Amino acid sequence: MATSNFTLETWQRLSRFPLGKRLFSRLVCLKAPYFSSIRPRFVELRAGHSEVRMKKRRSVENHLGTVHAIAMCNLAEVAAGTMTDVTVPKATHRWIPRGMAVDYLLKAETDLRAIASLRFPDAFESPVELPVEVAVADAADQVVFRATIRMWVTPRKR
Repeated sequence: MATSNFTLETWQRLSRFPLGKRLFSRLVCLKAPYFSSIRPRFVELRAGHSEVRMKKRRSVENHLGTVHAIAMCNLAEVAAGTMTDVTVPKATHRWIPRGMAVDYLLKAETDLRAIASLRFPDAFESPVELPVEVAVADAADQVVFRATIRMWVTPRKR
């Protein structure tokens, strides 16, 4: 099971305050600048679960006026990666995304919400590839995009 880590402790401390979730989201983007392009907003974060939102705005639109496919991939990756970071026991293991399979189900015409989930096994043989499931829904709660991100988890070198 997950042990406490800096990312989770920072979330728990900041999310209690009025602008804390916004500040946490900015900190994640400072650590991984590429995610700044979608301006993610964390709503929930705990071991095995995260919820991250993204506003539909001109800079994430494609030529059709819908949210661009790669913007949705970024949203899925920031939700899955941050959730994995607070789930994997950092004292003994490390992780990295190994691949992503995506399905574009409907046009993404509104703000979006990504929910990432992972059932971290109580016991496993290392290394292991863990699938993180991410569903991205629109403002009407219709799932417009699904992703499975394969996280490669290995023991830390001693």
